[in-house]
Amino acid sequence: MSPENCCQGVSVDFGNPVPGHLNSSGCRIGYAKGKGRGVYASRDLSAQSVVEISPVLLFAAKEYEEHGKHTVLDHYTFKWRDGRMALALGLGSLFNHSSAPNVSYTIDPATESIRYTTTRRIREGEELCIFYGHNLWFDPMDSEPVNATAEETDDGWGGLSQLDGDEEAEVFYEELKHLMDGNPDDRIPDEQLPFTRIKLLPDDEEEDELSAVHTEPAWAVDISDPKQTTTMLKWLKISGLETSSMSHLKRIRRTDDKMSILLTFASSSPDPPALPEGASLSAPYIVQAPRSAALTPLSLKHKSTFWPTVYAPRRKGEPEVWSRGKVKWACEAMREAVREARKASEEHGELPIASYVPVPYDAETREATQMLASHGAHDTRTSTSHPLRHSVLNVIRAVASYRASEGDSSAIASELAPPTPGLVDLDELATPSSSPAPPETRQNGSHYLLTSLTLFTTHEPCIMCSMALLHSRVKEIVYLMPMEKTGGCGSVTCVPKLEGVNHRYGVGVWRKGRRWMEETGIEVDEALDA
Repeated sequence: MSPENCCQGVSVDFGNPVPGHLNSSGCRIGYAKGKGRGVYASRDLSAQSVVEISPVLLFAAKEYEEHGKHTVLDHYTFKWRDGRMALALGLGSLFNHSSAPNVSYTIDPATESIRYTTTRRIREGEELCIFYGHNLWFDPMDSEPVNATAEETDDGWGGLSQLDGDEEAEVFYEELKHLMDGNPDDRIPDEQLPFTRIKLLPDDEEEDELSAVHTEPAWAVDISDPKQTTTMLKWLKISGLETSSMSHLKRIRRTDDKMSILLTFASSSPDPPALPEGASLSAPYIVQAPRSAALTPLSLKHKSTFWPTVYAPRRKGEPEVWSRGKVKWACEAMREAVREARKASEEHGELPIASYVPVPYDAETREATQMLASHGAHDTRTSTSHPLRHSVLNVIRAVASYRASEGDSSAIASELAPPTPGLVDLDELATPSSSPAPPETRQNGSHYLLTSLTLFTTHEPCIMCSMALLHSRVKEIVYLMPMEKTGGCGSVTCVPKLEGVNHRYGVGVWRKGRRWMEETGIEVDEALDA
């Protein structure tokens, strides 16, 4: 179908009639085999272009639970922030799913609409796709083919129980067989996870002394008009500043006749965050905010002297709870890292070391981070003859390139080309100056490299890479193989556990990592810096 015919009533695409669409933003309706109707570019589109604003039809939570979810509508609705379900009108319901989307969407509760924006440059004729999440009701067309019927793979785990035949399937299946049955939302006890977690703080550290409270700088503003508080809280939800890293802190602080609102940690946003226009606010200023929730009443008293803190009494050192579905997500991500490592070794003659940053598991983190595509990279020291081309640094570069391309239509490469050999400047690595992102992207902490993201890697990162991960503000990492002579995440030292660091990230070690590596042939010299 030619673009010039897209607005003339009915057109034909692949022999199928599709409606014309009156759209001035460069979109048309097309047909794709195996997908049905979809949205296509009728001309070249630059990055960060708004291509559709769809009004929504809202269903009350009870109404949808009793009626809507039992109809075909259940395949097309979005979760609204207040628990209602929304059906996008216009082109909104025609965007197909992709695991590597080129369009992001933002929910706008104020206007009851959904805004769709390109994440990179899109060529004429290319399909526009969004990421619907990990729990799909269909098999994505851009995923790897599975030689089994839907009934055979309908195990609640996307066919993970049908892995026999893969070279690494035996050990992979053993990791999951005790988790296969059950609801994906069920909580999995820590001792049943496929990895163990390194404790970053002593068990007895409850910060019951004022001097023991760990804080870090954060941006705050004063609100001169208390009536604007609700408006500011709504703005925070859509600004990208509201991430899980601050969930232990209350946003509002009242002192005498002054009211203040917490924006984001300064470590995530070195520059003052951009504020909404027209709001009666002070200039952003720095406060010291506690790093974690209060575990005891005394700890709550001390921490709230810095900033109002959430009281969350729990077992000392209790880690984040994982669901069955998230465990599956982690296993898939680690399997991708192993595959990439094997491919690097067998096809390219590289060291069999790889790292992988998947799309976040939960919708809230996907929306906050706008990380809608997964990124993987392998070690390239052999091919580049450069000693610092480790897989972790390479994947951070790939994410940096992705972040930059979100705001620069000329930056459309899927990964950064290897720079000229030389020492790595971690500041330059984290904020590439060649492709600056727009102010709101640079300043919002949720868009800072690996903030709130999880990295999976085949080998324990060396001390240099562990520091780069700290600088990137990664949420957590999981690795297969400890590197006892060189590792910086639990072996020689544990960088995120060091006294004085301004960020701590979680560290997980795969329980059967050594066996997995032996069976897949991705072992390396134990003295190698990974």
